[in-house]
Amino acid sequence: MKLIADSSSTKTEWCLVEGIYVIEHALTEGMNPFFQKRREISRCIRLQLPEIFFKKKIDQIYYYGAGCSSEEKRSVLRGSLLSQFRSPTEVESDLLGAARALFLEEPGIACILGTGSNSCFYDGSHIVKNVKSLGYVLGDEGSGSALGRMFLSDYLRNLAPSDIAQGFSDQYGIGHDEILNSIYSNPFPNRFMAACSSFLIDFIDTDYVQTILTRNFKGYFTRNILQYDHKNYPIRFVGSMAFKYADVLRKVAQGFDIEIDRIEATSIAGLVEYHTKHCRLETLSK
Repeated sequence: MKLIADSSSTKTEWCLVEGIYVIEHALTEGMNPFFQKRREISRCIRLQLPEIFFKKKIDQIYYYGAGCSSEEKRSVLRGSLLSQFRSPTEVESDLLGAARALFLEEPGIACILGTGSNSCFYDGSHIVKNVKSLGYVLGDEGSGSALGRMFLSDYLRNLAPSDIAQGFSDQYGIGHDEILNSIYSNPFPNRFMAACSSFLIDFIDTDYVQTILTRNFKGYFTRNILQYDHKNYPIRFVGSMAFKYADVLRKVAQGFDIEIDRIEATSIAGLVEYHTKHCRLETLSK
């Protein structure tokens, strides 16, 4: 029995896999060791995962998560998972998870556009080049948090179109001080900004939303994708932003003479395929 998890800063998707079959599936809040201590993560796992996950005998855990790019941060997640399940645990970055899910064992350029953003060149086994994400303050171009940052800045300075600003005010009912407090004082400011950006899907056909979306995605290609050998390898995307705004994303890519090979909403199905394929290969080799 394997437990496979894919976590962004917004949500974590969990699958219990027996052989080649998913027997349990669940969603919990996102986890990120940059914003949470080990105890907070353990509490999230224990309280939000259905009890059935703790009653099964798990032989191996494969966890892929945001914020898990260093051994220091991976050890925080590993400790939380071990304390809850007492099973052998492998913790890797969400970027390696995206690469494995999108390409399995083939080379290509893997891209994440969700709450945050990231990218890498994957050789079919390892990440061999990564343009650093830098997080929601210095980077995360193309992401939901970056789009939310653009919109909230316009909203608070009365630069957003009046109908969109009024729609946001009516839906969220939060003012200047509450917005700034959520960004500068509360946990998960990137999650808050990404949540605010999701409101814009209702105005997708307006010039304003098309303009800031295009600017957001252009920044991602200019500052990230153009640093890879993008002419000779397939480019694939995963994440809520890429999936939700796929038409705009493809149009921006075409402006750079780039063809996007594939777009997926999440990594979990590809990760299940990756790890069950490896299971079958291991069985055949014995």
